[in-house]
Amino acid sequence: MTNPIKRSRLAVLPLLLTLLATTQPTQAAEQFLDRVVAIVDNDIIVHTELTRRSASIRQQLLERGTQLPDPATFAQQVLDKLIIDRIQQHLASASGIEVSDDELNSTLDRIAKSNALSLTEFKQQLEAEGQNYLEVREQIRSEIQITRVQERRVNPRIHISELEINNLLASEQGRKDAEPQLRISHIMIPLADNANTEQAAATRLLAEQIHQQLLDGADFAATALAVSKGQDALKGGDIGWRKPSELPEDAGKAVAKLAAGELTEPFRVGGGFHILKVMERRGGQMQLLDQTQVRHILISPNEIRSPAEAEILSRELFRRLSAGEEFAQLAKQYSDDTGSGSNGGDLGWTMDGQMVPEFEQTVHATATGDISPPFQSQFGWHLLQVTDRRQQDFGEQILRNQAKETIRKRKFTENLSSWLREIRAEAYIEIKL
Repeated sequence: MTNPIKRSRLAVLPLLLTLLATTQPTQAAEQFLDRVVAIVDNDIIVHTELTRRSASIRQQLLERGTQLPDPATFAQQVLDKLIIDRIQQHLASASGIEVSDDELNSTLDRIAKSNALSLTEFKQQLEAEGQNYLEVREQIRSEIQITRVQERRVNPRIHISELEINNLLASEQGRKDAEPQLRISHIMIPLADNANTEQAAATRLLAEQIHQQLLDGADFAATALAVSKGQDALKGGDIGWRKPSELPEDAGKAVAKLAAGELTEPFRVGGGFHILKVMERRGGQMQLLDQTQVRHILISPNEIRSPAEAEILSRELFRRLSAGEEFAQLAKQYSDDTGSGSNGGDLGWTMDGQMVPEFEQTVHATATGDISPPFQSQFGWHLLQVTDRRQQDFGEQILRNQAKETIRKRKFTENLSSWLREIRAEAYIEIKL
């Protein structure tokens, strides 16, 4: 039976293609019709978009000294990234996930400052490198939206039991004063979920051949770019800094023993075989940490409440709190953070690194006992009250919080990979390269 959903998606494509054709110059012979390279649900990806993104990624890779694969392989990697990003953008829009200009400006300002530049200097540097500032700006907006839709769709899949936390704390790794951090690069050779024994053996053999090439001196980043189907392939496989316990168990055990520059053997987890390389190692010591006891009220946009209405409600609640109404009661009644809302908004003792930047900045700027004016984060509008502050060493409760976060990160990575495969399988995709 024909899928009615996919049929309705296809129905709009002639209109999209007609609109595309009628908006292109046709008078001069040297001007050409921008061709479609992929159809994604009710949307299209055109050649100029693929070209611009390829040029941007190519420049970043060349600046890092990464050897590029052949043009066809590179174009396919970029197109795969564009397709999965486009699907996630559709989901973000359908969920009402938006990024305001003010929020985007704040993000760009933080990026500029992290590079020791003003926003004006950051813009000038991009333009000097041949990049279009407005395109970079919209790409960052898109990345924020994608991150948020991933969190909204994947986090509900994650369930952490007290037994899992206890087991991690009881392990030798979980009881270390400071677990080493590793900067890791990753290659994934995909394997279909319904692969038979012969297909699995062939994929393992391919992974072993790639592993041997790396041992023989092949550049890891260039190899990842050419063959990996991981989400970080276009970054040369670089997944950033991780603790071993934040990785799937077998991978964590393997990399924990490696020195910088060493590789794991190929191992199978989830949808394929993986090879990891430890690029750098760094360790830390126990230290006293500043902690803040915080409660908050979250007002999120949703299907029946627009972003503007969420802001209006948060400002009305701030007025009522300023007039003396009880914080806990309003949190129970209005907060969209169901976990803390039922406890009067109580988030317990928090530390830097646990909350999103906007939340932490407001915590630092709010005196003990005071209530902050409404402020916006990726989750919606917040009001927070700082109820106490202290400085404390790593105690049992802090260790439990860290263990839970370690498990959450591990499960998020595993569930994200599965979710991305699911949404791609559910989408209508037609590649025209």
